[in-house]
Amino acid sequence: MMGRTAGPERKLEDAQTEGAGPASRRTLPGGMEQLSITTHSRQETQSIAARLAQAVSPGQVIALRGQLGAGKTTFVQGFAVGLGIRDRVTSPTFILANEYRSPRGIQLVHIDIYRLGDSVDSALEEAATFGLEEILEREDAVIVIEWAERVSNALPPDHLQVELIVAGDEPSGGLEACEDSSRLVRFTAFGPQSAALLSHIRP
Repeated sequence: MMGRTAGPERKLEDAQTEGAGPASRRTLPGGMEQLSITTHSRQETQSIAARLAQAVSPGQVIALRGQLGAGKTTFVQGFAVGLGIRDRVTSPTFILANEYRSPRGIQLVHIDIYRLGDSVDSALEEAATFGLEEILEREDAVIVIEWAERVSNALPPDHLQVELIVAGDEPSGGLEACEDSSRLVRFTAFGPQSAALLSHIRP
C-alpha cells in the first residue's frame, strides 16, 4: 500500500555538517566500510542525511536502525530535502510506504516495517505479501526502510545501513528528550556502491 503526503515547502537552513562531531571511518572485517558521526541536534542529523541524498543514485537501498525516537524519520526528512523534495515527509507506520518524486527525477520510497510481524520470520512473510521484494528491485527509486533489521534477509547484498544511537541509549523524558539528545549516526556500507557514498557524507 503506497501513500503520498503533500504539504508546504520545507527548507533546511544549511545542508552542512559543521556542527557535528568528528567523523571516524574504519574498515571492518570482511572489507565493509563504516563511518561514525556524532550529531547534537535534529538539524545536524538532517544535514548529514541531506548530504547523503545529494550523492545517491536510483537503485540505492538505505536500511535505518534505531530505537523508538532515535531519529529515523528525522533522518528521512533531511534526506528528502537533499533530494529537493518539498512534500511534508511523515512516517508511513500505518500505510507501510510513502512515495515522493524529486526534481532530479528520482523516486523516494519511504518504508516503515515497525508494524509488520512480531518476529523476523513473520515480518519477512508479511513484507513478501506487501511486495517488498519488487520494491527493492526498482531502478527508478531510492528505497529507505525504517526498522530494516526486521527484514534484513530480504535486503540486497549492496545496501547502506544507517544506525542511530541516542546518547545514553535510554534518555529520560520520553521521545521528546530523545529528539533533543546527541546521537551517534553510524553508516555501514555493504558493497562498493554504498561504500562510495561515505565520502560524500563528511569531507
